[in-house]
Amino acid sequence: MNLKNIKAVAFDLDGTLVDSIPDLADAANAMREHLGLPPLDPERIKSHVGDGIASLVHRAITDERHAEADGPLWERGYRFFVQRYSERLAVRTTVYPGVLDGLALLRALKLPLVIVTNKSERLAVPLAEQLGLRDLFSLILGGDTLPEKKPSALPLLHCCQVLGIQPQELAMVGDSANDVAAARAAGSAAIAVSYGYADASTLGADLTVNSVAELYDLMKND
Repeated sequence: MNLKNIKAVAFDLDGTLVDSIPDLADAANAMREHLGLPPLDPERIKSHVGDGIASLVHRAITDERHAEADGPLWERGYRFFVQRYSERLAVRTTVYPGVLDGLALLRALKLPLVIVTNKSERLAVPLAEQLGLRDLFSLILGGDTLPEKKPSALPLLHCCQVLGIQPQELAMVGDSANDVAAARAAGSAAIAVSYGYADASTLGADLTVNSVAELYDLMKND
């Protein structure tokens, strides 16, 4: 795939730039204890991540991907989860190997970088700040920043509008079906990372990379 025409790169956050499962699992299991439920294995919680905190709370309560918790129970759980998680965003969350080097290389190419995540903006921005990522990005869009989130094309199209580029000049890098679907809907390049929360071979991306740093050689023009 030719990526020489790419003028900006959008990144998913959880499972792409950072491994946040330890702290998400901590908050989810603390919430379950608060609601009188037994803890879940962190791998189960990992399988519930990807569609934002509201969905994660439903799934963490029911332990089913497509079920919804009772309304009042969900509200209690949601309030507790957000309070707990916001206080412990980066206790055990780590930046994946190769991410900081890769982002620095892409910035050396004068490529604007953005984060497009389904995590709430009020959680995504402080998480990026606490992990030393915030200043590397021109824009951070959360799942609640706009009226629609991934897999909608809207967040990527908004990025293009802000940056003054065409959708085909944007690459979306992520680890989930939502990331690939959003890129497809926008007409942008879809790049998967091999180390994320989903099996990259099932995502149907245009390209799979083992490290963010690999993008430098694919996008440089010399």
